[in-house]
Amino acid sequence: MPSALPAGDPVPEDGSLPDSALVGLREQPLSFYVHVPYCTVRCGYCDFNTYTVDELGGGVSRATYAQTAISEVRRAREALGGDAPPVSTVFVGGGTPTLLSPDDLGSMLAAIESEFGLEAHAEVTTESNPDSVTLADLERLRAAGFTRISFGMQSAVPHVLGVLERTHDPARVPQVVTWAREAGFEQVSLDLIYGTPGESLDDWRTSLDAALACEPDHVSAYALIVEDGTALARRVRRGEVAMTDDDDLADKYLLADERLEAAGLGWYEVSNWARDEGARCRHNIAYWRGSNWWGVGPGAHSHVGGTRWWNVKHPAAYADRLARGISPGHGREVLDADTRRVERVLLEVRLRSGLPLDVLDEAGRAAVQDAVARGLGEVHDERLVLTLRGRLLADAVVRDLLG
Repeated sequence: MPSALPAGDPVPEDGSLPDSALVGLREQPLSFYVHVPYCTVRCGYCDFNTYTVDELGGGVSRATYAQTAISEVRRAREALGGDAPPVSTVFVGGGTPTLLSPDDLGSMLAAIESEFGLEAHAEVTTESNPDSVTLADLERLRAAGFTRISFGMQSAVPHVLGVLERTHDPARVPQVVTWAREAGFEQVSLDLIYGTPGESLDDWRTSLDAALACEPDHVSAYALIVEDGTALARRVRRGEVAMTDDDDLADKYLLADERLEAAGLGWYEVSNWARDEGARCRHNIAYWRGSNWWGVGPGAHSHVGGTRWWNVKHPAAYADRLARGISPGHGREVLDADTRRVERVLLEVRLRSGLPLDVLDEAGRAAVQDAVARGLGEVHDERLVLTLRGRLLADAVVRDLLG
């Protein structure tokens, strides 16, 4: 969740949505994202809306956060009304969600279930740092209803973790994966980052092999983006570390795909691989397909029926608004048809299921033929599906499709 917020139009104090957003609400799946903005330390590359205790200062307590978030869940019930369907996926992210107690995380999930109900076999995920949980914590999370856990591994190489300012011991990762299995989690995912300054191809191979040795159900592998305003960006600007070039990133992506596919994890989105269809992250798929979701927490973004909004950024401002009985929304926009079409192209072309050709205009359909001729895509069942080379050049393909 990026820390910068756009301006947008004002959000009504009661948080009510335009009538257009509620049309056909019950016919669309509904997801919840819950943002937990706390971290023990701020990683040098992180641009997410997160805070350490020192950064927050007085007046903002982790002990009361769950109840504050629950009050937003109740506001969501009021705003969505009686036509909201049961929730199909819940994702608790951060920050480090597991800095809250399992009881707090469980109480937020219980509030969503109480207000909306959960679909049968709903996917319920929490992120976690490897050093922020014990076996007992994981057992309590599983008992509370969490079905899936995503550990922020990032790398298995100490000097790479050092550049990222990640503080966990890489030897801890196989331990927490084993504990998650013992606790009964249905799916275990590992998050990796490649392209850290100073990371060699052999370093990346070491991280991939260490991740695969844990036999995860799912792996996310993202190229590092050095965001303005982060500690890592300042180090790059001072010349202390060198940026990784595009050729290096491409080599590392190709190695990841080769290693992961050989281990039985198939790609289903440009940066995500899963053991089988059941191991794919249904919550993220909901984002990529433009479904409805409500984001709870400071800085959290939401989208329902073509209306998108985002909450105030700071936890103190967020808590104050809810305590005063008004929406925590900072701004919103109602997306027009062309914007929604453009966003479909941006997101769905990244999926293995492909982009429906009927989303494209005449120039876009001509660009499909060019992409196929250049070996960047294939057409199956009237959908454009990227090839491996096309995945490497996905941004360029999107630019061509949108003209």
